[in-house]
Amino acid sequence: MAWVTFDLFSALVDARTGGSAALSAIAGRHGWDVAGSELYDEWDTRNKAGQKDTPVEDGVPWVSFAEHCRRALAATYAARGLPTDAAGVAADTETLLGTLPDWPLWPDVAAALPEVARSHRVGVLSNVDDDLFARTRVAPLVQQLSDDGAVLTSERLRAYKPDARLYRRAAGQGVDVHVPASARDTRGALEAGLTVVRVRRPGHRVDPDGPQPRHEVADLAELPAVLAALTG
Repeated sequence: MAWVTFDLFSALVDARTGGSAALSAIAGRHGWDVAGSELYDEWDTRNKAGQKDTPVEDGVPWVSFAEHCRRALAATYAARGLPTDAAGVAADTETLLGTLPDWPLWPDVAAALPEVARSHRVGVLSNVDDDLFARTRVAPLVQQLSDDGAVLTSERLRAYKPDARLYRRAAGQGVDVHVPASARDTRGALEAGLTVVRVRRPGHRVDPDGPQPRHEVADLAELPAVLAALTG
């Protein structure tokens, strides 16, 4: 049975909608006149940049996903001149990550994952901490369909996308196909040699300077047929 992993925050969860709503509420409580979607985009960009630059050598202390979130939020507030201190940033980060159970799935996820699981092992390959993954709407769905070992987080693999080591470690554990949506995840998986089936999601595109995926679907309902052709 082939093992198929999905990216959490692009392929399965509509992170921008969920995160923007959370940051909008946070800004409102502070009395800040700034759109939650703008805060999310700036925070997300800094968060991803921090993950990309995380050292993964032996002996270097690991930086958790939650800590990257806090650092990115602090930098976003500072860049905008939003008045808050370290304690306020920490509280807002906790509030933001506390809303993860409310971040919505893309509409095709709940029906498509059980169909994929009929003939494949279903898992997740994501830049996230284990405890944060457990808060998402994906966690109970995957638990119903597969075993706990099917979830591969950056915390477990000790690397962050798009570092090739994360994908190679996933492949070394048996992952056969990865399903991303974002540009960095698609490029990283392809450059590391994983078989990729990209799902097209609003707000995400392929990196024009990187390798292009040979297989794409517009809806996860199309995925079982593509996987059957790829894995038999």
